[in-house]
Amino acid sequence: MSIQVETKTRELCETILEHLQAGGIKRRLDAFLADASARGQYEGLMSKGQALQEKQQGGQTLEPAEIAAFETERDALLKNPVAAGFLDAQEEIHDLEHAVKKMVKKTIELGRLPTAEEVTESCGNGGCGCHGH
Repeated sequence: MSIQVETKTRELCETILEHLQAGGIKRRLDAFLADASARGQYEGLMSKGQALQEKQQGGQTLEPAEIAAFETERDALLKNPVAAGFLDAQEEIHDLEHAVKKMVKKTIELGRLPTAEEVTESCGNGGCGCHGH
């Protein structure tokens, strides 16, 4: 990578870090990491979800009680403000990563900076792979 590209990439990364701080994303992530109860609640739900997914992919039928228990745990997790803040922060990070990747990809494809419409169109046509996320 050229020195200029590396320098500009570092500048972009610094801007992203500033955004994470200013938007409260870092604070919400840190609050979650410091809260063992919220982390345990989240990890338990993720484990249960993974087990249900593996069971379903293995051709087994999910019992209504299993689904209801998962949904009850999910609802409880979403009512926990620390966990909900963490999930929101994760989504904001995902959106930021997606926007940066899309802009870079479109710039390389076009050989110039894309317009706002071109970036939006690339997703509107279903070609970006972001639908359903």
